[in-house]
Parts: sequence; structure tokens; C-alpha cells
Amino acid sequence: MKPFAAAPLDLQHGRIDLSHGAGGRAMAQLIEQLFARSLHNDFLAQGDDGARLPRCHGRLVMATDAHVVSPLFFPGGDMGCLSVHGTINDVAVMGARPLYLAASFILEEGLLLADLARIVDSMAEASRAAGVPIVTGDTKVVERGKADGIFITTTGVGVLREDVNVSGAYAQPGDVVLVSGPLGDHGMAIMSVREGLAFAAPIVSDTAALHGLVSDLLDAAPGVHVLRDPTRGGLSATLNEIAHQSGVGVVLQEAHMPVRPAVAAACELLGLDPIDVANEGRLLVVVPANQAEQALAALRAHPLGREAARIGEIIADERCFVQMHTRMGGRRMVDWLAAEALPRIC
Repeated sequence: MKPFAAAPLDLQHGRIDLSHGAGGRAMAQLIEQLFARSLHNDFLAQGDDGARLPRCHGRLVMATDAHVVSPLFFPGGDMGCLSVHGTINDVAVMGARPLYLAASFILEEGLLLADLARIVDSMAEASRAAGVPIVTGDTKVVERGKADGIFITTTGVGVLREDVNVSGAYAQPGDVVLVSGPLGDHGMAIMSVREGLAFAAPIVSDTAALHGLVSDLLDAAPGVHVLRDPTRGGLSATLNEIAHQSGVGVVLQEAHMPVRPAVAAACELLGLDPIDVANEGRLLVVVPANQAEQALAALRAHPLGREAARIGEIIADERCFVQMHTRMGGRRMVDWLAAEALPRIC
């Protein structure tokens, strides 16, 4: 694509205005000097309304995810890397290798160009680190007060591994439930900023791309039945979804739940349960008991799964209840949240 001759954007002091979404010179300048500069790759450089991609062999998987997180920047990440990681993970937990991403931006009039550049640079860094390029995109601008800065939608395409068939509908009685690491880090990192909370040990988002971890896991335990990333609603919502999809029950062990002390303290302060809090870099695995040990070993051998734990099992239960054995020796229900405890978390 031939470079567009124009004065440089003021990326330090400039702001988005309606002309940046009007399809004219200002929009071309924004795309070339900010988006194309950061996200450059051969597919994006085609400069067309879509990307022509090479032929691939195998079944395709596609996922899309909208991101409205507030604040835009938080400990351990920002909306940019989050929008890349979230969609890569949605593809990966289908048992697929992510190949390409598309990104759509809704920008609010008045957004600082410096903030936009920081977000786009973060997306570029995350996509390159993951080896999953952003190959096409779109930008729209809305009036001041209509979009809270920026909303991003990303769509991912991947190719399914031939030896893997996973779904939330495949959990079976006797299966083991694993989680790849501590729960609640992302949600509490967001809330610590919103509420102005400070802890001796800072809480940092776990946002990360999980496809490498998933690949290693499936190499070690190809019989895995279910993979999920427990985002909004946390572990409790994800397990209730699986229980209803598969028509089974789940029994958890509270003593085995990995939760960082700072996250537990923040949840106690805010009246939240860590298993209800969003994660953006954790993997939930339901695997047959005879492959549980190799699955757990594979998780712990990867940098993103070093604190993986066995937290429960699948049982026969036509009521599809999720229950937890507590540290006090009792048992309680783990139900769906009645309302959104942590809005704008991803």
C-alpha cells in the first residue's frame, strides 16, 4: 500500500474527532500513521476491505469477542492486550490453533491519541508475541459521551487439531476438574484500580494468551473432554454452564482452590467470592481420571500453568448442581450469580 502523504499526527497531545471516522483524509492519516504503523504485516499491508489468506487444511474454528473494560489501563495489562488474548483464548479452548485476528474499533470523540496509540501498540505486541497477526480491521468514531473512550471487537480464526474433540457438552461422571492457576487475579486487579485499593502485595491481571498451554496439554492428554477460560462470572459461572451442557454435577474442594492471599483479602473486603471473579489467563480443564496426572504435569511444566491444581470432579446428577466441600467440613451450593457483580471487567 502506497504511503499516504500527510502531516504527522500529534500523538502526544492530539485527540480523536469525528473526521477520523468520516472516510476522508483524516481517517486515512489515522489508519496509516497509527494503526498500520503498529500492526503492520503483509496481510494488513494489502490495503483492501478484507485480507486474502493462504489455504489451510482442517476444520476451521471462529470466535468473536467485544471488549468494554473500564479502566482502559490496569495493573498487568490494558484493553489492547486483553482484546488480543481474549479472542485467542476463545479459539484455543475449542481445541484449535489460532491463525489470524480481525479487529474493529469504536472510538469516542475526544479520546487522546496518546491513549489510542498505547492501546494499539499493546495489541501489536500481544499479537506478535502470540504469533497470531491482526490481518484486517475497521474503525468508527462516535460523538463525545457515546462510547466511554474506546470499544474493541476482535474476531479470531483457527484450525482444529484432528485428534481433539472438546466441548462443554462432553463432561462425564468420573472426570477430574483442573485449573491452571490462581483465581480472581484479573477481576481484582480491575477493582483495585476502581476502588483505589492498595495491598502489600500488588494484584496484577493474569491476562495472557493460552494457546501454547493448551497445545502442550493436548499433546500430553489428548482425551481432554472440556476446555474453558473462566472469564465473566468466573469459575462458578463456567462450571454451571458445563454442568448444564453435559447434564452432570460438579463437586469442588474449597481447600484445593488456588487463590492468592491479596486476592482473597480484596474479595473479603468487597464481599465477593474469588470463584465468581473474572480471569483472563486461566484454563479450566475437564479430563478423564486416567489422564488427569499427565494433564496436571503438562500444565505445571508450562510457565502459565506452574500453579495448576486439581480442584474437583464430575459426578452423575440430573439436577446439574455444582457443589463445594468447604474448609469447615460442610457443603454448599455454587450457583450462578444473580446479577453482574463486576461490570465492565473485560
